[in-house]
Amino acid sequence: MSVEIARTRQQVKGHGFYRALVLRRQLILLALTLALALSFCLDLALGPARFSLGEVMAALASPDAVSQQARVILWEIRMPVALMALVVGASLSIAGAQMQTILSNPLASPFTLGISAGASFGAALALAFGVVIVPAAVEYVVPINAFVMAMVTAFLIHAMSLRRGVTIETIVLLGIAMVFIFNSLMALIQFFSSQQAVAAVVFWTMGSLTKATWPKFWVALTVLVAVLPLLARHGWALTAMRLGDTKAESMGVNPRALRLEVMVLVSLLAAIAVAFVGTIGFIGLVGPHIARMLVGEDQRFFLPGSALCGALILSIGSVLSKIILPGTVIPIGIITSLVGIPFFLFLILNHKKASW
Repeated sequence: MSVEIARTRQQVKGHGFYRALVLRRQLILLALTLALALSFCLDLALGPARFSLGEVMAALASPDAVSQQARVILWEIRMPVALMALVVGASLSIAGAQMQTILSNPLASPFTLGISAGASFGAALALAFGVVIVPAAVEYVVPINAFVMAMVTAFLIHAMSLRRGVTIETIVLLGIAMVFIFNSLMALIQFFSSQQAVAAVVFWTMGSLTKATWPKFWVALTVLVAVLPLLARHGWALTAMRLGDTKAESMGVNPRALRLEVMVLVSLLAAIAVAFVGTIGFIGLVGPHIARMLVGEDQRFFLPGSALCGALILSIGSVLSKIILPGTVIPIGIITSLVGIPFFLFLILNHKKASW
C-alpha cells in the first residue's frame, strides 16, 4: 500500500513539474512577443523623420488621427519594411530550425547549406547580364531568378543525398561545397561585369529591407502562413527525429520521407525570404539556437519560439541599421553578420555536445 502511495505522489509531483515547465515556456513566448511588438514600434518610429512611440501607437490605432505626412511615412514607407523584417526573420529562423532538426547538425541553415548563395547567384545573373531564368514581369526578374536558383540548390542537395552511403554529415558538406561553387561563380560574374553592375550585385548580396513593398510582403506572408501549419502537423515526428533515425523509426516515423517534405518546405521559406531582401546571413543559425536555449526541443514551443526569435533579431537589426550612423541606413545583412559571426565561432569552438 505504501508503495502505491509513493508512486501516486511521484506521479503528482511529475505532473506538477510538467505543468510548471509548460507555463514557464508559455511565459517566455509571451515575453518574446512583447519584445517583438516593442521592437516593431521602434522600427516604425526611427528614421530621417522621427516619431515618438505615442505617435506610432496613435497611427496604428487610427491612421486618420495623425497628420497626412505621418500617415504616409508610417503606413506607406516604413510599415512594409518593418513587417517584412518580421516575416523574413521568422521564415529564415524556422528554416534553420527545421534544417538543424532533420539533419541533426547545429550548423545547418539556409546560409551554410548554400541556399542563400544560390539565390545570390540567380539575382546576380539578372543584375549583371539581364539573364531571365523564368519569363516574368520586369520588376520581379531579380527575385524570381533568386527564388528559382535557391530551389534548384535545395533540390540538388537533396538529390545527391539520396545516393547510397550518403550520411547526414555528407549532406552538410555538400551544402558547404555549394556555397564555394556559387561564390566562385559570383566572383566570375563580377569580373566580367561593368562597374555599375558590380555595385548593384554587391549591394544586393549585402541584404536590404529598404526595397520592401506591400505586394512583396503579402507574398512572403502568404508562404509563411501556408508552411507553418504543415510543419506544425509534423511537430511530434520532428521532435522524435532529435532522438536519431533509428529511435524515430521505432516510434512510427519515416525519417526519409519526413526529411524530404521538410526540406522542400524550409527551402521554400528561405528562397522567398532571400529572393525579396537579398542575402541575410546567420538568422537561420542564431535564431533557432536562442529558441532552443529558451524553450527546449519540443516543437510545440520550439517552432513558435524560433519564429519569434528570428523576427526579433531581424527587427532589432533593422533598428540598429538606422541608429548606428544617423542619416544612413546600413544594409541589414551587415548587421546580422556582425552579430552572427561571433555566435557561429562560439558554436564551432564550444565542445559541450550535450544537446547534440
